[in-house]
Amino acid sequence: MATKYSVPLSKIIASEGYTEIYSPTPPEEVMVSAMEVSRPGLILARDDVNFSANRIQFIGNSEQFFLKGLPEDEKASDCIDRLMSRHPKAIVFSVSVDQDVVDMFMPYAKQYEVPLLRSESETSFAVSSLVSYLNVELAERETRHGVLVEVFGEGVLITGDSGVGKSENVVELINRGHRLVADDAVEIRKVSKRTLVGSAPDNIRHFIELRGVGIIDARRLFGMKSVKNTSRIDLVVDLEPWDETKAYERMGVDEEDINILGVNVPLCTVPVSPGRNLAVIIEVAAINNRQKKMGYNSAKELLSNLGMIEESENDNKPTDLDVWHNA
Repeated sequence: MATKYSVPLSKIIASEGYTEIYSPTPPEEVMVSAMEVSRPGLILARDDVNFSANRIQFIGNSEQFFLKGLPEDEKASDCIDRLMSRHPKAIVFSVSVDQDVVDMFMPYAKQYEVPLLRSESETSFAVSSLVSYLNVELAERETRHGVLVEVFGEGVLITGDSGVGKSENVVELINRGHRLVADDAVEIRKVSKRTLVGSAPDNIRHFIELRGVGIIDARRLFGMKSVKNTSRIDLVVDLEPWDETKAYERMGVDEEDINILGVNVPLCTVPVSPGRNLAVIIEVAAINNRQKKMGYNSAKELLSNLGMIEESENDNKPTDLDVWHNA
């Protein structure tokens, strides 16, 4: 069974810049576990089918016009009572909602102990912003041993056994102008069906362990330009000691993937041996991966030029949509 994650309402308030109107309990004690948010128009209009009380509810212009436009035989208070009696996780008013509408909700918020918040944005922007935030905070996740670094805009997860040289290569990459995201432990979140985002646990963020030197703080040692809090994971580079009996990929025609949280990520296995400049190899792997995403495979181009494979004229040429999507 998948682990259910939650985020305190106080963290949402701080992230989204909400103003707290009323809270029956400290916001840090109110835990939100639903990625989805809702507009409660249906339940205000007496239809509570599929209403989810664990979601944050947004009150915008549509709900305001409905409540103010009710005929005399229908009371807005009855509609609000119907909503608040379901104990929604919280109510957020958009910036366009009048204060008199907010005041209508206040007695029911106190009666049913529902937090009331106000956003400084219009409803559509506030909803999309909160959904994006919750998709990250509540995403399925796992922690892997490795190093995550951003190389030429590509998020590269470097894996391998302890002592193979992951952290040492990251220091070289930082010296070459790239940015560290996480060392030793990488927290990976699945923020969409095909997107993984990596970060470091808060207590070890920006620290690197170098054998023989000790723990260093990359942010203080190399400056703010050398670190980043999060990055997409576009490529996995697995470092392993050179094995003379193993046949390593030399052409790059057959692409290998690794499955992380149900998402296939390109995998590049790089053998480690004395004299190899692994930082440069990782740079080339990152650029080559970006080039493949844009529709060009140099190995296939070479084999096509040599007449070893047949290929249509447009197989290696990216479309405008490919370039836009992978930029």
